[in-house]
Amino acid sequence: MSIRDVYIVDAVRTPIGKFGGALAGVRPDDLAAHVVRSLVDRTPELDPARIDDVYFGDANGAGEDNRDVARMAVLLAGLPVSVPGVTVNRLCGSGLEAVIQAARAIAVGDASVAVAGGVESMSRAPWVVQKPERAFPAGHQQMYSTTLGWRMTNPELPAEWTVALGEGAELIADKHRIGREQQDAFALDSHRKAAEAWAKGLYDGEVVPYEGVALLRDECIRESSTPQALARLKPVFRKDGSVTAGNASPLNDGAAALLLVDEEGLRATGREPLARIRSSAVTGIEPQLFGLGPVEAVRRALAKAGRGFGDLTTFELNEAFAAQSLGCLAEWPGLDPAVVNPRGGAIAIGHPLGASGARLAGAVAHQLAAAGSGTGLAALCIGVGQGLALVLER
Repeated sequence: MSIRDVYIVDAVRTPIGKFGGALAGVRPDDLAAHVVRSLVDRTPELDPARIDDVYFGDANGAGEDNRDVARMAVLLAGLPVSVPGVTVNRLCGSGLEAVIQAARAIAVGDASVAVAGGVESMSRAPWVVQKPERAFPAGHQQMYSTTLGWRMTNPELPAEWTVALGEGAELIADKHRIGREQQDAFALDSHRKAAEAWAKGLYDGEVVPYEGVALLRDECIRESSTPQALARLKPVFRKDGSVTAGNASPLNDGAAALLLVDEEGLRATGREPLARIRSSAVTGIEPQLFGLGPVEAVRRALAKAGRGFGDLTTFELNEAFAAQSLGCLAEWPGLDPAVVNPRGGAIAIGHPLGASGARLAGAVAHQLAAAGSGTGLAALCIGVGQGLALVLER
């Protein structure tokens, strides 16, 4: 069996909304449907009935995501009912996992045209209650937030594995001796690059605002922030720690989607592809050090592609925390930091969990198309200790 080339024809995303912000009134299935519909509308030569499957990442699924948000998006977007949809969950890597699974299906001939993406509404994530052990309990029941992090944790898991995500970032800061000032400077740079990219119109070709919502750009960018303002923020996870709300990614709402095709599907679109998928890799690490998950995944993905750090034109690394990102960079001495997140990262843009991986893949594809040629990389750390990476070329 021959392996087919897989191309990214287009990629779109919503502006990323802040927690309780402009997109808080929009259901996650509607966000997903919006990017799917927008993607299809931008390729009018493609008959939507030719889409073999829709893959969507979603880290929650407990609320209006309605278990299989991919299928809900297909129906709400008005695609033919013959188009199926599957939802995948690799937590923060879910959107990139969807892209990888769609690409794999095309590569082996199971599909010719696929849509892959991700969605998350952290604002609308529900509270949940466990079923009582017996009927008609008289006492109170504990309620759990599904917005972020551990819930209903299995007591058999070692306590050092189940620390808060921010404490995991503190552990990485300890490991690599990354101080507060270094983290704050990294965060400020993320905001600066994102603000400059928006001012230059670099996101105009991929961002599709949600109709009826007055949000035209990412809502969490703070171009007016200063070192002094960040320095005044108190550590969140340790009294004497260094991780603050200012040097961590926020809670967000948003969606992203990509159109993937083989050679036959590419002809059906009548378009020139943005990029070609070259390789991917996934790895595991100690859960409490989840932030370093991309380190080995990136090395493996590049090795599979026959490429090295010196070949990279651009590298979109998800900024879950400044300490986490800086920890990864410290373990890649051959990487030029200048190619990392050139248009800002998640600390400024936002991190809607299930959507982030698809946003990164789309960003790399658009940047390679703008450059005209090159090699790009998208990678994320994943809660509970995993890393995921994707290599693209043009």
